[in-house]
Amino acid sequence: QVDLVESGGGSVQAGGSLRLSCAASGVSFSTYCSGWFRQASGKRREGVAIITSDGTTTTYADSVKGRFTISKDNAKNTLYLQMNSLKPEDTAIYSCAANCGTAWRDGRFSWSGHGTQVTVSS
Repeated sequence: QVDLVESGGGSVQAGGSLRLSCAASGVSFSTYCSGWFRQASGKRREGVAIITSDGTTTTYADSVKGRFTISKDNAKNTLYLQMNSLKPEDTAIYSCAANCGTAWRDGRFSWSGHGTQVTVSS
């Protein structure tokens, strides 16, 4: 059974930073491409970032490029998302996920967690 549990969400003012973490069991981040997606209220899912299984390549949505950084610790089987220069439009539920496909930008992965709320106020 795959279980992905996110933490680190919260409320922050615009320009602030948050670091999300995702602990995995039943799936290894060293085996699968993994990533983060978000869904704001009333909007479609949006893939935020992915990282390859070996950790050598990362890809970002244009909306977060230069502000967010995805990383992982394979020894701890934990995925991270460092979010800097946050904007009100970043407000959403952020979920970690594993096993990327060609539709990752639509937030489509094989497995995902329940998510953690990020709220950015202006």
